[in-house]
Amino acid sequence: MIGYFTCFLGMLAFGAAVPAVRGAGRGHEVVVIYNTRLPESKEVAEHYAQLREVPLDQMIGLDLPSDETISRKDFNNRLEKPLLKALEKKHLLQFGPQIISATNGIPEHAETKATGATFRYLALCYGVPLHIAEDADLREEGAEKLRPELRRNEAAVDSELACLPIPADKLLLAGPRINPFYDCTNSALLNPTNGILLVARLDGPTAAIARDLVDKAIQAETDGLWGRAYFDLRGLTNGEYKIGDDSIRAASEICRRIGFETVVDYSESTFPANFPLSQVAFYAGWYNENVSGPFARPTVEFMPGAFAYHLHSFSANTLRSTTRAWVGPLLAKGATATMGCVAEPYLVGTPDMSVFFARFIGSSFTFGEAAYASQRFLSWQTTVVGDPLYRPFAKEPQTQHLELEQRHSKLIEWSYLRLLNCRLLAGTPRPEIITNLANFPFTHQSSVLMEKLADMYSLEGNTSASVSALHGALKLDPTPQQQVRIMLMLADRLLALQRDGDAYQVYRQFLDKFQDYPDELHIFRRLLELARKLGKKEDAENYEHQINRLTAPPVEPPKTPPLRHGL
Repeated sequence: MIGYFTCFLGMLAFGAAVPAVRGAGRGHEVVVIYNTRLPESKEVAEHYAQLREVPLDQMIGLDLPSDETISRKDFNNRLEKPLLKALEKKHLLQFGPQIISATNGIPEHAETKATGATFRYLALCYGVPLHIAEDADLREEGAEKLRPELRRNEAAVDSELACLPIPADKLLLAGPRINPFYDCTNSALLNPTNGILLVARLDGPTAAIARDLVDKAIQAETDGLWGRAYFDLRGLTNGEYKIGDDSIRAASEICRRIGFETVVDYSESTFPANFPLSQVAFYAGWYNENVSGPFARPTVEFMPGAFAYHLHSFSANTLRSTTRAWVGPLLAKGATATMGCVAEPYLVGTPDMSVFFARFIGSSFTFGEAAYASQRFLSWQTTVVGDPLYRPFAKEPQTQHLELEQRHSKLIEWSYLRLLNCRLLAGTPRPEIITNLANFPFTHQSSVLMEKLADMYSLEGNTSASVSALHGALKLDPTPQQQVRIMLMLADRLLALQRDGDAYQVYRQFLDKFQDYPDELHIFRRLLELARKLGKKEDAENYEHQINRLTAPPVEPPKTPPLRHGL
C-alpha cells in the first residue's frame, strides 16, 4: 500500500500547480539590525546571523530608544539616516542618477534612485522600536490633498523602512504610499533597485520568543509545514466590511485546494474558548480587539512554522504583551510568523490574506516576499513579524514526502492526509478513498488518518464504522485538543446510534480527563439528560447540583456603609 500511495504522489503532485523550486534565499540577502542599548537585541541578531549564515559585515548595531514607540525625529536621526549611511558605506546599497524619459509634458530629466543592492531583506531584532509616533508639528506640501483621516505621519517602523531605497524628497510621510508590488507574481521584482526593501522583525514579548522564530522556521523548511488550517469569518455577505471576509475566505479556499484539512467558521462571533483548535498550521480570522477564545488558553497547538493572523486595527500596537492585542500573544503561544497593525490602517490598508496565501503557499514565496506582495500600501501601519527568509513550501511535494518517508518521520501522516484530500478534489469517489485508507497499514498507526477515516465514514452515512474508527484514533496518542474533538464527536455519534450508555461513559471520561474544559456546563447538561434517561438517579442529582453551581448568579459583596464625619 505504501507504494500505491507514493505512486499517486507522483501522478497528482498534490493536485496543485507548484512552480519549479527557485534557489532558497540565503543570509547574504539579509541585513540584520539590532539595538546596541539592549544586549538581548544583539543576542537575537547573532543567533539569527549564525543560523542563516549572514555575513558579519551585514550586521548593523544602532543606538536606539528602548521603547516600542520612537519619535519621528529620533527615527530620522537615530535609525533611518545612520542605517542609510552604513548601507552606502558598506557598498550594500548604491544610489545614482537615472534618466527619466519625457512624459505628460514633463521634459526628460535625471532623478536619484537606488541603482544597486546586494541584499533584499532587513531583519529588525528584538529591541528595535516598532511604531513611529505622530509628529503634529511636521508640515508637508501635498498633505492637505489627503482625506482628513489619512493626514497622519505615524507609521510602523517596518513599513517606513521598506521605502528606504526611495529618496526622501520623493516621499510624503503623511498618509499611505501605494505599493506598486501589491499582488506581485514575480518575486524578483521585490528589490531595492525597484524602490522596496522587504523588512521583517524577529520580535515578540521576550527575546527568547524572538530568537525561536528562526529555529521554528528552519525546522518547518526541513520537515515541511503541516497541520490544519483554521479560518474564522464573520459571515458577511454585503457592506463595506465584506472585503475582510472575502480576503480570508479566499485564503481558506487556497488551503483547501492544496490539500490542507481546512475548517471555516461563518458565524459573526470569533472561535469560542471551547473550540478544539488542534495542530494549527494556519489561522486567519477577525475581529476582536484582544486575544480571545482558544488563543487565550494556556496552550495553543501551533505546529512548527505556523502562520497566524488576526485582522484588527490595533493587533500589533504592542508586541511585549502576552494578553493584549494579538501579535504578541500569538507569538507567545507558538506562532512562527504573523503580521499586524500598530495603529488604525483602515480595512483596505490591512494585508490581503488571499494574496499572502496564494504567494506563500501557491507560488513558494518567502515569508518576506509574500508579506509585501499582500500589502496595498507602504509607509503605513503594518508590521511583519518572523524570519523574512522563511520558505516552507520550497520543496516539491513528492520530494518532501520521500524525505519524511526515508527518515521515518511521524509527520508523514500529514503528507498522506494532504494527498487524500487532493484525490478527493480531483474527483476520486469517496468509497474508493475509504477502502484504500482502511486497508492502508499506516492508517492504523496514525490518529490523524484514523480521524479522517471516521469523518469519511460519517459522510457516507456509516455511523457505526465511524464510531469504530474514532475509538481507534483515541488509542493512537492524539494531541490533547484533537482528543477533545474526537471524544465529543464520538459521543454525538453514539447518541445517533442510540447507544446512550456508551455515550454517557464517554462524557464521564471526558470530564475526568479535561477538567479545565471551558464549557463544562454543556457536558454536565448532556450527562444530566442521559443520567435521567438511564435511570441513574444519584448521578442526575449530582449533575443538577453542578449545573446550579455553574449557573448561579454571582454573589454581590456587601455594600460598605458610608463614612460618617464628626459626631
